[in-house]
Amino acid sequence: MGFETILGIDVGTSSVKGIVLGVDGSRHAAFGATYPTARPATSVVEQDPQDWLARIDAALADFTARGLLGGMQAIGLTSQVNTHVFLDANARPLIPAINWADTRAADEAAELDARVTVSQKMAWWGAPMPIDASHALARMLWVARHQPDIWERTRWVVLPKDYCLHYLTGTMATDPLSNIGLTNRAGYIAQVLALVPGAAERMAPLAAPQAVMGQGRKGGPLAGLPVVTGTMDGWCALYGAGGSAEGAGVHVSGTSEVLGIAAAKVHPTPDVIVFDELAGLRLHAGPTQAGGAALAWFCGWAGMSAEAASDLVSAHPRKPLTPLFLPHLQGERAPLWDPSLRGVILGMDQASGLPDLARAVMEGVALSARHVLGALESSTGHSPVILTCGGGGFRSDVWMQIKADVLGRPLARLSVNEPGLVGAAALAALGAGLAPDLQAAQQTLARFEAPIAPDPSNRALYDDLFGLYTRAISANAALNADLLALASRQDSRPGNGS
Repeated sequence: MGFETILGIDVGTSSVKGIVLGVDGSRHAAFGATYPTARPATSVVEQDPQDWLARIDAALADFTARGLLGGMQAIGLTSQVNTHVFLDANARPLIPAINWADTRAADEAAELDARVTVSQKMAWWGAPMPIDASHALARMLWVARHQPDIWERTRWVVLPKDYCLHYLTGTMATDPLSNIGLTNRAGYIAQVLALVPGAAERMAPLAAPQAVMGQGRKGGPLAGLPVVTGTMDGWCALYGAGGSAEGAGVHVSGTSEVLGIAAAKVHPTPDVIVFDELAGLRLHAGPTQAGGAALAWFCGWAGMSAEAASDLVSAHPRKPLTPLFLPHLQGERAPLWDPSLRGVILGMDQASGLPDLARAVMEGVALSARHVLGALESSTGHSPVILTCGGGGFRSDVWMQIKADVLGRPLARLSVNEPGLVGAAALAALGAGLAPDLQAAQQTLARFEAPIAPDPSNRALYDDLFGLYTRAISANAALNADLLALASRQDSRPGNGS
């Protein structure tokens, strides 16, 4: 069609998205299609990997029909991380993919984490990161114990983008950044994998995220086109939304909130994830468990769309007694790493209406982001004066203003508001030789709107509310654990699916 383009594909928590960008960052087309997530039991969250492939096929068919693949230069992949696919020797899924929000392996995670000292973590990863229920080793140990026949038949344990890379190219590979807690700069960490017998033999070969790992299969719409390894959505989104220079702060809002700061130096902080360095760039990150997922829960309960919820909040001023919402609907990741936490609404009275509850959910998610940002500032030694941002949670102007107020700093939104896709495309551009380095690739493709500044009159309110938020978490933690224990006993009673 007379122009050169790059394709980014994101296998997200709820949908597959694709975007065709010009090599100058101009947007030519986008695609999105959702798929279901199953929650068949307490703490169990699963997806069908075939749903991802069907949506990728639909995206490629759509772009082909619009004549957008003729000038394609490279393809980049990203996906949800800590969602694990157990494959046989023919790369066929043996069980549903275990989603990142699944906490069934909490006991195995606690057992493994207790076997590792802080000094070992520092030596392996350069930061005292926890082994939580979403860690690959916890998942593998759970399958080995609870489904030993599946474990015996498992040849590969991979991430969604790795499974899709194999589908598109026939190459089985993964990247070090996505395999959090399993790798360092030298590759897989033998001592870590040795914690679960058989884990090392089930890992895919490692390659750099920007490395061209193969060409599209013959006969397909991407035939002969270079496909890079890609990496996880959190890293791609933080990178794509502006985290490409020392001290840069980024806030990505999707199903969960993910915040990051780029910093070469690590000040050991056990509550955040520190990625290994990639081509001179090191990102410190903190993912929460629920951002957009919390608003989606509220909207499903209230019978309204996210847009309608935003309109409600915009049309109704904040009341002095607006409820305080803890958005821990399925536990919490950074900075608490506690799968037993559950959502709480404090301060409801007879005057509380839907506008107040919608605002409480938006504020609660923003408070969880502030909680993460504080840990990141400790980890990096940086306190960014502005955060660049992107993702579905920033489509709402009123929610964006709430986040700016709660975080106490300006937010600048990505113009092509798909940070993960921009990051995946930038890695593809780098791999195809269209940019000299990571920073240049990102800065060429990413453009930002004018920042939204925090309202200084709300600073004291949100400082006080954040103090209440952290106190409420501590006060409710034991009660949440007891409630989950009661639910577990009820699940195990005869006639309750056991």
